Formats: sequence, C-alpha cells, structure tokens
Amino acid sequence: MSSPPAFSSVRISGCWALGPDGGNSSAESLDRLYPAVGSTKPPRKRTTSQCKSEPPLLRTSKRTIYTAGRPPWYNEHGTQSKEAFVIGLGGGSASGKTTVATMIIEALDVPWVVLLSMDSFYKVLTKQQQEQAASNDFNFDHPDAFDFDLIIATLKKLKQGKSVKIPIYDFTTHSRKKEWKTLYGANVIIFEGIMAFADKELLKLLDLKIFVDTDSDIRLVRRLRRDISERGRDIEGVIKQYNKFVKPAFDQYIQPTMRLADIVVPRGSGNTVAIDLIVQHVHSQLEERELSVRAALASAHQCHPLPQTLSVLKSTPQVRGMHTIIRNKETSRDEFIFYSKRLMRLLIEHALSLLPFQSCTVQTPQGQDYEGRTYSGKQITGVSILRAGETMEPALRAVCKDVRIGTILIQTNCNTGEPELHYLRLPKDISEDHVILMDCTVSTGAAAMMAVRVLLDHDVPEDKIFLLSLLMAEMGVHSVAYAFPRVKIITTAVDKKVNDLFRIIPGIGEYLGRDELLQGNFQCFWPTHQRR
Repeated sequence: MSSPPAFSSVRISGCWALGPDGGNSSAESLDRLYPAVGSTKPPRKRTTSQCKSEPPLLRTSKRTIYTAGRPPWYNEHGTQSKEAFVIGLGGGSASGKTTVATMIIEALDVPWVVLLSMDSFYKVLTKQQQEQAASNDFNFDHPDAFDFDLIIATLKKLKQGKSVKIPIYDFTTHSRKKEWKTLYGANVIIFEGIMAFADKELLKLLDLKIFVDTDSDIRLVRRLRRDISERGRDIEGVIKQYNKFVKPAFDQYIQPTMRLADIVVPRGSGNTVAIDLIVQHVHSQLEERELSVRAALASAHQCHPLPQTLSVLKSTPQVRGMHTIIRNKETSRDEFIFYSKRLMRLLIEHALSLLPFQSCTVQTPQGQDYEGRTYSGKQITGVSILRAGETMEPALRAVCKDVRIGTILIQTNCNTGEPELHYLRLPKDISEDHVILMDCTVSTGAAAMMAVRVLLDHDVPEDKIFLLSLLMAEMGVHSVAYAFPRVKIITTAVDKKVNDLFRIIPGIGEYLGRDELLQGNFQCFWPTHQRR
C-alpha cells in the first residue's frame, strides 16, 4: 500500500483510516533527522527481533510432525516473484506496539513471520557516548541513536527473501554483542519501533504503516508499573524521567509521524476490531502472492537437450547391474539397501571429482617430491533434503573427513501439490563452502529448486552448489538447470518420463517411497512419498 501525499483522518470500524484529501504535510516533508532534544531517559527493557520460522508442530513420543510450511516464494525461473509484505508499526514508548504485533501474528496464523525490532539497531557508541549512557545523559530517543543504514539494508534483504544477521544489543553495557541472530524466510515482516516512520528511505519499504495511538496517561501508568515492579524505582523518579525525557521525545519525534500512517489504531491492543481488519488485509495480500510452481514446471522447457551442467555417472556394467537390482520389484529390502548404498558411495565419489583442485608439491617419506593435486576451496558442506536425502549422509561422511551437515525439510502439500519449506538448519558461514545438496530422487524438480533457493538466500554462490540424486527425471533436470544454470547436477541415471502423479517412470519401483527414512536404513518405502 503506497503512502498518499497528504492525509485527513476518518474513523472506520474502530480504527483511523487516513485519506488523501486535506492536510498540509507529506512523507516528502519529513527530514531524515529531527532537531535534537538534548536529554534522555535511562535504559529500559527492550524488544528483540525474532522469527516465527519454525512452523506449528505436533510432538509424539517417537517423532515430530510438522503441520505447516512455507509455500514457494519464487517462480519457475527460480526468482522471487513478489517481495515479502512489510508492516511498519510505530507509536510511543509503552503504547503497546509489541503486543499489537504479537496479536497480528497470532491472528494471521501463518508460519514464516518475522518480527523486526528497532531496538536491535542502536548504533555502536563511542567511549564518550558510553560514559554519557552510563550516567543517563545519552539520548536513546533521538533518531541519531539508530543505525538507519543498517535497518534499511536489513529490511531490503528480508523483503527480497534473503537470510539476514541481526545485531544483538546489550542495554546493560550499551554495546553490541559479538554474536548475531539470523532471521530468514519472511512472508510477512512486522517492523516495530518508536522511530519506524522517521526515515524517508525506510518509509518506501513499508507496504502498510500502522500507528498505535495510546493515551499518554495509559502509557505513563504502564511505565510506572514496569519501572516500580521490575526495577525497584520510586514513583517520583519515574514521573520525573517521563516528564523530562519520554514525553518531549514523543511530542517532537514520534507523534508528528502519525500523519504518515495508513491506519491509526486507537487504544492499542484493546482495539480488536482494528486488528481484525489489518489481518484481513494482510491475508488478501498473501493470497495474491500464492504461486503454482509445480504446474509451471510440468509444462516448461521439456523438449530441450539435457544441459551441460548435468553429469551422469558412467553406466558401466557394474552400475547398470546395481540399477537392475534396485529397480526390480522382486528385490528384497536388504538387497535394495545394500546396492542403493553402493550407488550412493559411487555418486559421492564422482561428485567430489568435479570439485576444484589445484596443483601442489609434497615430499614423500623417501625424500622425493611428488606433484599432486589438492582441493582449492575452503571446505565442503553437505545439506540433506529431508527426509530422503539423509540416507546419503553416511556415504558423504565416509569419503569427506569432518564434513559439516545441514538439513532442509521440504514436504508436498496434499491439497495444493506444491512443495513447502518446514524447517532448516544450516551450518554457520555456509556461504564460503562448496555445498553438496542431497536428495534420493528428483521428479519435477520442485523440491530441489526450493532447496537451491534456500541456499542462494543464504548467500551460497550458485556455482558452488552440487545437486546430487540417485535418480532423476528429465523434467527435474531441465527445471533445475533452467532456473539455476550454474548449479551442477549429478546423478547415477536419468529417466525420461513422469506420470500424472509426478512419479518417475520407470523409476525405482512401485513399493519405494519415503515414509520412515529417518528411522534408519530405508526402513519403509512408500510410493506416494517419492520426492517430487
């Protein structure tokens, strides 16, 4: 929702809707920084940025069942089709911004919602400023106190679906901690803070601007209750701080930005009618962002020759013989497991031979030089597309010493037929590694594309991603190669067809599937769970 040039307020169903007629101010009239107040209040308890990226789940004594996931946020070209929806939430101190944000998140009832707080983005203080902060003489309510450049850069990356690192600010020492918090996977971003509307570039990133308008007496009562009960302060001291620091900051910096809001919510979290209207609007925006990736993949670029980025394990009599065994419906479970593992080991070895190597010279025990080769990258990381990809991890660990392993859980939505991202755990600094992405079968390529998109969102270079699969369909090969032409695709065999249920034909057999892989050694395979 774009910001109108000027505003007049009209009350609609318990909230203020700001229209374009009347008024004499606009977003363009706002300067980035406002005049200084010159005084401040002591440190207070702050809101932290967080991510609702772990979906609802059911836990039993034996396993965890994930009940919701993130649908595709990209098209068949592998690029993001629409940016995440960003809600800006402004208002005075103790106005109930975080409570309103929490109520919106709960009412939306969708996973992959990011709550981004301005309190995470205070600037790093100089030694002199730290001394001022220690004596309560540094103004934390002035726009100069916030790192707007970092806020804007972070919000842009989140809006584009990228992974971001959020600083953790220590309000005891008035400094940033060494560790950072990672946020990823935003379909909806709620950005809240007292200065949420105080920067023109920041305003351009907000799709919906909400101002929480709470009576000053109520805000004062909340501060009294908090500071007296939680911090042991006396009532006179709290009132003095409010009158000297908090109220002037609100009047000079915060209240003037109310005219920039699309919606003003009186009474904060008590205004359930306004919150319901906001939730309805956000739901309509999310519906416009829904994509049908699998259907597009099934009808696109399927008549082209196989891409040069595809590398198929040489079909020697031994490899052909093992494929014969695992494809035979009469093969016993034990034989299937044994020969599948052998093929996986050969596949991993073949993939490692495609990594970059450089010349090196070593000295043998006999004191002679040997001209050899050594891996020229930093390190190798394996990432399993759960649940089938996890069965390839032992083969990777057997040939790569101390390899790091990450996991991505992707499952097909039974109603839409689309892949959904449910969970991910990736090693730190994965962007510097060559990544071996593992899945047992690739049919349409929808799940593989989602996994590659996740890695790209975590800044892994496309040409450092190696997609490994025991068996692929031509459709899946074309889909991945078309969307990500620099990803290396490596498999033991490519079958030509996919049936109406998106299963590979001839495939690996009617009785094969995915239902119990995590319980060990291909324990139970069912055809309805072939990776698509």
